[in-house]
Amino acid sequence: MRRLFVFRPEPAASRTIERAKALGLDVASIPLFEVEPLKWACPDPAGFDALLLTSANAVNSAGEQMEQLRPLPVYAVGEATALAAEVAGFGVAATGRGGVEQLLETVPAEVRLLHLCGEDRTATESAQSVSRVTVYRARALTSPSRLDSLKGQVAALHSPRAARRLAEAVRPQDRASIRIAAISEAAAQAAGDGWEEVQSAAEPTDSALLAVAARLCED
Repeated sequence: MRRLFVFRPEPAASRTIERAKALGLDVASIPLFEVEPLKWACPDPAGFDALLLTSANAVNSAGEQMEQLRPLPVYAVGEATALAAEVAGFGVAATGRGGVEQLLETVPAEVRLLHLCGEDRTATESAQSVSRVTVYRARALTSPSRLDSLKGQVAALHSPRAARRLAEAVRPQDRASIRIAAISEAAAQAAGDGWEEVQSAAEPTDSALLAVAARLCED
């Protein structure tokens, strides 16, 4: 069985590793990014009906100013983000399982959303009014360690940005021995060509991604 490598920053990496081990996978972490909180000004909560959260990193990085927003219900993209919001004392109105666009399709158009987000994000269109406030950045590490150990193994990629960063960091001659499990078709395309095999998850969730990774780990 091949070894699975995870490239998420902490604490997300540890959650994925725990799930992978529960599936019986041999798993290790090679961080490509480091999450850094940013200074931000909290807008008046009265101007919004709900929070939009697309990453648990936003909850973990926002700091004490989140207290002012606690009366607002949360629309969370993914179970991990919803859990982080609940731990922080927020009520979760809905949890998406198909990405932010699918989640927004379930939100009434008149809802005014405050999106606490990262510096690097995918632009999305929505019927709702969405005000975005950047509360963290995921800084790319210049020299990821232990990439040579990835040869002949499986890489789990949780975002297009991670896929692009891995493609930059792995030598072209090593790609042909590496299998890619991507959380979405966009992440798979961002990884580029030359890998031994690339498969996308059926839905953009950690569980679906690990199901693909488990199949790819079988020799």
